[in-house]
Amino acid sequence: MASGLKVNEKKIIQMQNVVRCYKMGTVEVYALKHISLCINEGEYTSIMGPSGSGKSTLMNIIGCLDKPTRGEYLFNGIPVAELNDDQLAEVRNQSIGFVFQTFNLLTTETALQNVELPMIYAGIKPDLRSEIARKALEDVKLSHRMYHRPSEMSGGERQRVAIARALVNDPPIILADEPTGNLDSKTGAEIMSIFKELSLKGKTIILVTHDPQVALYAQRIIHIKDGLIENDEKVA
Repeated sequence: MASGLKVNEKKIIQMQNVVRCYKMGTVEVYALKHISLCINEGEYTSIMGPSGSGKSTLMNIIGCLDKPTRGEYLFNGIPVAELNDDQLAEVRNQSIGFVFQTFNLLTTETALQNVELPMIYAGIKPDLRSEIARKALEDVKLSHRMYHRPSEMSGGERQRVAIARALVNDPPIILADEPTGNLDSKTGAEIMSIFKELSLKGKTIILVTHDPQVALYAQRIIHIKDGLIENDEKVA
């Protein structure tokens, strides 16, 4: 595949002059303006910015949920613009584990069934699905709640189910959007300790937040304002 970027195998995310423009009638609204960045494999990065800054748009593009209007995005060395819908779905299923602020759990299913869901799309056989899901719930200390539905669990427990679900296909990247936004400070700290542990195990963590304390768990903080990278700093 042709590309203007020099590919480095240690770079898992590469963006060059990425623009995302939305047309609202005759008006063009620029959510992202010429974003250029690289994220290394195994790096723990926070993306910070106020509401309307473009950080959620950037997360959607990184997660292959959206495509740039202009510019180039390489995911693991592959130009995303050249991928069709099925290929994008495969990238999302196999290479990215998503964790959302609102948990996005199926309310009618148990914790175990929710965690099994990505493996159904991946074509994994039922017995193996169950085994992997049970282990994932054990890893987030929820084995005692695997047959409970979301309505029977606390916010912290639901987020741990969401993290277990994000991990079952063993993706190299975990993409988290305000993962502590609906949690109290103590529960939020417990969730952030899980992300820290995943980072130490070599996962690439990309976390979107407006909370400076949450951002400080990362090795690097990218500040977004008005669709531009305002600052990109390493955390001591």
